[in-house]
Amino acid sequence: MMRDYGSAGRIGIATPQANPAVEAEFGIMLPRRCSLHVTRLQSPATDPADRLVDYLERLDRAVAAFDSFRPDVFGFACTGSTYLVGPAREAEILARISETTGITIDTAAAAIAWALELVGARRIAIVSPYPAALAHAARLHWEAAGLTIVRTAQVRIVSDDTRGIYDLNSADAAPVLASLDMSGLDAVLVSGTGLPTLKLLARWPHRLPLLSANACLAARLMARLGAEPAAQMPGIAGWRERLAEALDPAAD
Repeated sequence: MMRDYGSAGRIGIATPQANPAVEAEFGIMLPRRCSLHVTRLQSPATDPADRLVDYLERLDRAVAAFDSFRPDVFGFACTGSTYLVGPAREAEILARISETTGITIDTAAAAIAWALELVGARRIAIVSPYPAALAHAARLHWEAAGLTIVRTAQVRIVSDDTRGIYDLNSADAAPVLASLDMSGLDAVLVSGTGLPTLKLLARWPHRLPLLSANACLAARLMARLGAEPAAQMPGIAGWRERLAEALDPAAD
C-alpha cells in the first residue's frame, strides 16, 4: 500500500530528552518524502555521565514508546552514551532490542565511523562541546577504533552538565573551527548531537571533509534506504535549500 507520508522511508530517531537540535536538523536534512518519528531518551539521573549511560541502558523503553509502530530505519542520536558505555555493552543492548522488536539501530557513533571510512579519514581532529571527562572518553573511543586523533578543540559550555550543550548555537562553534590547525588531517569531526552544525557544514570553506554527528547519522540512515552516500556529508540532496528556507524569516 502506498503511504500518504513517508513513501521514501519512515525514519525513527531516539534523542536525549532535552536535545533541541536533532529534530530540527533531521527535519532539514531529510527529503520531504521521508517522515521523521522521534522518541525521547529519558533518565532521572542528576549526574550527566549517569544520565548518558541511562540513555543506552534504557533504550528499550524509548523504543517501546512507539508501541506497534515500526520505522523502516532507526537512529540513536547521542554520541556521549556510546563513548561512556563502551562498544561491548552497547552491542549487547542493541542486539537485545533487535531480537525482541525486529528493529535494527544505527548509533550516531557508528554512523560517524561509517562516514570516516567513506571519506578515507584516519587522521582527524575532534571538535566537541563536551566537558573534559566526556571529551577524554570520546578520544579513547576513536583511538580504540584505530583512528589517530591529531588534535582536539572544545566549544565551551557554562558547566560540566552536558545540558549546557543545548544552549549553544553554530556561532559558538564557528570561531573554534576557524582557528583549528588543518595540517596533517584527513577530516574534522564535530561530535555531539545537541550542537547545531548545518550552518557550519554549509559555510565550510575547506576541501577537507567536515563531518558532524547528526549529518553522519542522517546520511547513514538514508544510505540504508537506498540513497547514494556522498563523500562530503551530509550526502542528501536538497538539504542546503531546505536550510536556507529554515533560516529565512520571510519564508513563514
